[in-house]
Amino acid sequence: MSIETLIAQYGLAAIFLGAGLEGETAVVTGGVLAHQHLLPLWGSAAAAVAGSFAADQLFFLAGRRYRDTARVRKIAAKPAFAKALDTLERHPTIFILGFRFLYGLRTISPIAIGTSHVPARTFMTLNAISAAVWGVMFTGIGYLFGDTLLDAVHSIMPKHKLAGVAILAVVVAVVMTAIRHWRGRRSNAAGAQASERPPV
Repeated sequence: MSIETLIAQYGLAAIFLGAGLEGETAVVTGGVLAHQHLLPLWGSAAAAVAGSFAADQLFFLAGRRYRDTARVRKIAAKPAFAKALDTLERHPTIFILGFRFLYGLRTISPIAIGTSHVPARTFMTLNAISAAVWGVMFTGIGYLFGDTLLDAVHSIMPKHKLAGVAILAVVVAVVMTAIRHWRGRRSNAAGAQASERPPV
């Protein structure tokens, strides 16, 4: 069995797990693999949506079920946890729909929401909508924009298609990390400026 066949057979499971544990890089790479006809496009998107939804549901349930345990209290002591709860209190619907797009709040937010008074059914509905948008969007990014980078890689190493995909995955990971850090620094800088302003 070729490596291409193995990826085509087990790739969707990898995207499902990667979407829940790692994030955008795995999903974008799934879109690239779909563009390479190694995976079905809508299968890749569905695996990304399902993985992201399932992971955040588990984190939410962990926060709700174990909110009084020492482990969750330790997580709650982190500044990001307080920031998540503060934003949730001010903009509950928008925050639940958007936390998976926010740097530094991706994993901790569903735990924080689980410790709040947000109904489980409300979170599940909004989480499903957000996961659908997130999964389809990042799969589409890999499918539509991975072609340019793949062409560049193929011109250098035309006989190593999977190596090209691996290189592209590394590039995507670096770019995503840089964007997240840039957004985090902007958010922290804005918060610092706001705290330094004198009261009116």
